[in-house]
Amino acid sequence: MITKEKTEHKAETSSGIEMKTVFRPSDDHLDYERDLADPGQFPFTRGPYPSMYRGRLWTMRQYAGYASASDTNARFRYLLAHGQTGLSVAFDLPTQMGYDSDHQMAQGEVGKVGVAIDTLEDMELLFGSIPMDQVSTSMTINSTAAILLSMYIVVARKQGVSTDKISGTIQNDILKEYIARGTYIYPPRPSLRLVTDIFAYCAREAPRFNTISISGYHIREAGSTAAQEIAFTLADAIAYVEAAIDRGLDVDDFAPRISFFFNSHNQFLEEVAKFRAARRLWARIMTERFGARDPRSLMLRFHAQTAGSSLTAQQPEVNIVRTTIQALAAVLGGAQSLHTNSMDEALGLPTEDAARIALRTQQVICYESGVADTADPLGGAYAIEHITNEIEKFASDYIRRIDEMGGMLRAIEMGYVQGEIEKAAYDYQRAIESGQQVVVGVNRFAIEEATTVPLFRLDEELERGQAERVLGVRARRDNAAALDALDRVEAAARVDENLMPRIIHAVESYATLGEISDRLRKVFGEYTGANSE
Repeated sequence: MITKEKTEHKAETSSGIEMKTVFRPSDDHLDYERDLADPGQFPFTRGPYPSMYRGRLWTMRQYAGYASASDTNARFRYLLAHGQTGLSVAFDLPTQMGYDSDHQMAQGEVGKVGVAIDTLEDMELLFGSIPMDQVSTSMTINSTAAILLSMYIVVARKQGVSTDKISGTIQNDILKEYIARGTYIYPPRPSLRLVTDIFAYCAREAPRFNTISISGYHIREAGSTAAQEIAFTLADAIAYVEAAIDRGLDVDDFAPRISFFFNSHNQFLEEVAKFRAARRLWARIMTERFGARDPRSLMLRFHAQTAGSSLTAQQPEVNIVRTTIQALAAVLGGAQSLHTNSMDEALGLPTEDAARIALRTQQVICYESGVADTADPLGGAYAIEHITNEIEKFASDYIRRIDEMGGMLRAIEMGYVQGEIEKAAYDYQRAIESGQQVVVGVNRFAIEEATTVPLFRLDEELERGQAERVLGVRARRDNAAALDALDRVEAAARVDENLMPRIIHAVESYATLGEISDRLRKVFGEYTGANSE
């Protein structure tokens, strides 16, 4: 008996790419050398390095930071002891916004979403007993990036590690703050000056340090599609490169130290393809738009983090499954480093047990799955190549529109990018509410449950203790030397002088993060929204 097949539902990716029931070679006309090539060859679609993980595994860089510097130092050493291969620092909101822990604007936020760092003394505690010439460190910090990098440099010197020996990444991506997060201090244009000052300083003094990690992660967390994540991240990158060239830097002097930070979300095939499309598009932008000649300037290297916005408070153990799928997509997409979220992060800061399971997820993928044994194992798959092409087309179209507006800075000032992300987020939320987008345990397969996952609790005395620490540093330091160093920061900000040496000197004098930020506020002003400059 012949039965009639059910009508198939229409399937699309987050970017609106139709997922056909069957993909065939005729769906795309690929030229292997032009569009793919071998890993390590232009346009780097299949990976930036010839042997990929056969030559070097990705860095397992779990994001950590809470409470005080000594508390976070203990968590760092715990993770390193369990096989983590790089550090990734989360800072609390006052640190991100340029306020000391005793400032009234810091009340209720000290140590809550990351570690509180007010002075060089805190940074010394944060990296106590951690050899800074052996560990690569990523710092997720933007508005105060120059200050935190200066503290890191000085602590390394105190350990006997010269600046040219430190390695790691500083996020330093201020443009996405205006469109996706909001932890900006100064208006966009002086903020760009700080970014390029870091570029120029590190090109001379810290050649192993990645001077920017241009972040699509927060753009995606704000609700963008995969194609928008790539488009807006690369448009931000174009603005940074243009700003650096305008400051007189040669593209090949700083571009090799540019890195990227992407989200790895739920739609597995689209995520793998997204990373491949980003590499190819960046290689073409750098050659065609900027005339870069150094092959390292063309390689898009990226850190990935699994999608925090996908985590659910309901049935939190299911988040382990989500994170595993997302981490596998990042690995198959060719990530250079990876953070896997803990299952309890929708409920609070991760417990040690949850953080260990998240790290073990990476280790199982790395050592047991076999996917690291060959470069770009999904390359050539009809569906993967089609989605890769489509994402590149969508992203290129967005970049063209932004160019027509006058560039990313102007597009941000007009509210265009924010509007596109808000629309995508609204559409996604409506799909969840209608049931078109299934979220396991939320709008399908829900159960009556009591939360059984143990939660991490912060000591309520933390804020008082941290405020007392910063007051103690101000009382013990050579106050005249600190004030003189702050005067020099302010004077340099008023002229076209690289601020990094002045900020490093202020940090050495135990000037606080808030004091340095206030001197820059005095010169640059504060940004309160579009058209505030």
